[in-house]
Amino acid sequence: MMLVSLISYLDRNTLALLAPTILAELHLSAEQYGWMISSFSVAYTLGNPVWGAALDRIGLRRGMFLAVALWTVASASHALASSFAGFALARALLGFGEGATFPGGLRAIQSLPTAQRSRGMAVAYSGGSLGAILTPLVVTPVAVLYGWRAAFLCTGVAGAAWLALWLPVSRAVPPPASGESGDPSRVRVAEPRLWAFIAAYALGALPLGFVLYGAPLYLHGAFGQSQRALGHLLWVPPLGWEVGYFFWGWVMDRVSRRGGAKTPVGAYTALFACLTLLSLPLAVTRELGALALVLAAFFLATFAAAGFVIVGLTYASRFFSRRDVGLIAGTGAGSWSLVVAVLMPLFGRLFDRHAYGAAFALATAVPVLGFAIWVAIQRSRGDEAISERMPAP
Repeated sequence: MMLVSLISYLDRNTLALLAPTILAELHLSAEQYGWMISSFSVAYTLGNPVWGAALDRIGLRRGMFLAVALWTVASASHALASSFAGFALARALLGFGEGATFPGGLRAIQSLPTAQRSRGMAVAYSGGSLGAILTPLVVTPVAVLYGWRAAFLCTGVAGAAWLALWLPVSRAVPPPASGESGDPSRVRVAEPRLWAFIAAYALGALPLGFVLYGAPLYLHGAFGQSQRALGHLLWVPPLGWEVGYFFWGWVMDRVSRRGGAKTPVGAYTALFACLTLLSLPLAVTRELGALALVLAAFFLATFAAAGFVIVGLTYASRFFSRRDVGLIAGTGAGSWSLVVAVLMPLFGRLFDRHAYGAAFALATAVPVLGFAIWVAIQRSRGDEAISERMPAP
C-alpha cells in the first residue's frame, strides 16, 4: 500500500512538475491548468467514497486491482493529450481511479494493534509524499532527454509493474471485518463528528495541494527557475510532508498509549491548534526574498498539512465503526480534494496576475477556518473523550 500511494503521487505530480513546459508548448494559461487540477480533484472527490465503500465490501485484493488498472491507463493517456480538453479528461479518469489509494491504506492498517496504527498509517500514506519527492528526480531527466510525453508513458509502466506485484502479495490480505462489539458509530451524514473530521482534514490540509500544484508555477514565475532547475528543488516541499507523516504518527501513537481506551478530545484540539499555528508562516512566503527561505516555508506548510491528515484520521477511525474505515478515509481525502478543486482555478487566476501574496494569504486562511469549525462543533457536542472501537472476537 505504501508503494501504490507512491505511484499515485508519481502519476499526479508529473503534470504539476512539467506544467511550465506543457503550458508553454500548448499555449495554455495557469487558470486552465487550475481547471485541469480541478477536473482531477472533482473526480477524486467522487472516487474516494465510492472506492472506500467498495473496498469495505469486496476487500483490498479485487478493489485495488480494479482501481490501479483504471488509473494506470489514464496516466499513460496523458502522453496522447494535446489540448485542454484532452488533459482534463485524462486527469478526471486518473482522479477517479486514484480515489482508492488512501481508503485502501487505512483499511490495510486495521490489522495492527491500536498503539501502532498511527505509525502504520504513516507508512501506508507516506508513499504519497515519497512519490512527490521522487517525481522531480525521476521525471525531470526523462522529460529533458525524451520529452514530456515520454514521462507520462513511464508512469504507466510503473502502474503496470505494481499490478503484477499485487496479485501474489494480496493473497494474504484478510477479508473485511464482519462485526464489532459494543455500539460503534456508523458513518452518517448528520453526525456532527463527521463534519468536525472533514473540517480538520479537508481545510487543514489544503496547503498541501496548494504547494504541490502551485510551487512549480510560483518558482518559475517569481524566481525564473527553469524546468531543469525545478527538478533539483521540488523534492523539498514533499519532504516536509514525508517527515510530517512519521512525526505526527509517532505523536498520535504516544497519545493513544497514554489515553488507553479513551483519548481526551482536548488532546486532538491542542494538536490541531499547534498545526494551525505551524500553517501561518505560509502567508508571508511572498515577502521572503531568498529561494531557500521560500522552500523552507513550503516544507513547514506540508509538514503541518500531514499532521492534519494523521490526527484527523486517527480521531475518525477511533470513533467510527471499523467496518467503515475505507469510507472514512475516502470521505476525508475526497472532501480535501473538493476544496482543492474549488480553489485551484482561483489560485491559477491569481498566479496569472502575479498576485502571489493574495494566493498565499488565502491558502493560509483555509486551515484557520477549519480549526475554527472543529472547535465550534466540539464545543456544541461537549464530548470529553473518544473511545477506541474494538473488533468482535
